[in-house]
Amino acid sequence: MIYRELGNTGHKVSQLGFGAMRLPMVGEGENARVNRDLAIPMLHAAFDAGLNYVDTAVGYCNEDSQRVVGEALKGYRDKIVLSTKNHEYDDEDVWWQHLENSLERLQIDYIDIYNHHGINWERYKNNVEPRLSKLMQKALDQGLIRHIGTSFHDTNENLINLVNTGYVESITLQYNMLDRQLEEGIALAHERGIGVVVMGPVAGGRLGVDSDVLKALVPGVERVPELALRFVLSNPNVSVALSGMSTMQHVRENLAVASDGRGLTQEDLSTIEAQMARLKAMADLYCTGCEYCLPCPQGVNIPHIFAKYNEARVYGLWDAAREAYQAWTRVSGERADACVECALCEEKCPQHIPIREQLKEAHQALMGE
Repeated sequence: MIYRELGNTGHKVSQLGFGAMRLPMVGEGENARVNRDLAIPMLHAAFDAGLNYVDTAVGYCNEDSQRVVGEALKGYRDKIVLSTKNHEYDDEDVWWQHLENSLERLQIDYIDIYNHHGINWERYKNNVEPRLSKLMQKALDQGLIRHIGTSFHDTNENLINLVNTGYVESITLQYNMLDRQLEEGIALAHERGIGVVVMGPVAGGRLGVDSDVLKALVPGVERVPELALRFVLSNPNVSVALSGMSTMQHVRENLAVASDGRGLTQEDLSTIEAQMARLKAMADLYCTGCEYCLPCPQGVNIPHIFAKYNEARVYGLWDAAREAYQAWTRVSGERADACVECALCEEKCPQHIPIREQLKEAHQALMGE
């Protein structure tokens, strides 16, 4: 296993981290629980191979992830850097209760990296800076946590704003081949001694599938998930790449990538950058996501549908796009075939896209019809 510095925390962490939010489950609905017989051997296999960074949270796996991680940590605690999160931003009593519950579920005396869960700049200014930072400091003073971190969902500009506060020692954020908007902020965080933990190196599963387009980018790398992970690990400003592993096969494949020391060359990265820019330009010809077409009188989220369709036809990510579209339509009901062809959207589209016709095409393709 290859290790990197987690900023100035003093921890040397494996460049592959175990994201414990997609552990194998058993049961249905609110009664679903983590399958211990599968999950704990997966965690132990990772630990035995040298992985020493685990990330969990209160709500993961139907609020069972922390318990399973705690069970798996027995006999390994001193070797593992444990990260978990607190999603409360309003009630201070609830915030403390979450911390106490996490310590109890994890069966530990302290948490190595304790994160505000899902911060943005507005939330930092309104909730964290004036109040919750004091609770974090108190927990630190009491020895209940060792380092203050946060998971982050916002723009690059606001990532830079957060880094410049000097408040956190570690930031967990999104970064992958399809989403590189935070690269400047990531570089600044590394420069300032802040650990950078990447969630979503395979873009929430979108790069976890086959794609003839993407797997042809770099000779010798034939699996898209491997390419995606190697891309993130090739950034020297990244401390850890988290993978939400749900099978033993995922564990073994990711351990192999993270342990062989074979990064992407500068030539590989230049090729990826050029090809991804070309693909993005092609996707923008179809739709830039400007949202001028909204609102649709029928509630059709045109840019979202086109984004999924474009990922499939430009990047070759058909399986992921179909799965995402069908799952999203089941929840939201915002199907492309709800269009009644009023043409209001086409009148507002600056690219003059034949939206009505493309919605039909998108729906048929994404439904596999």
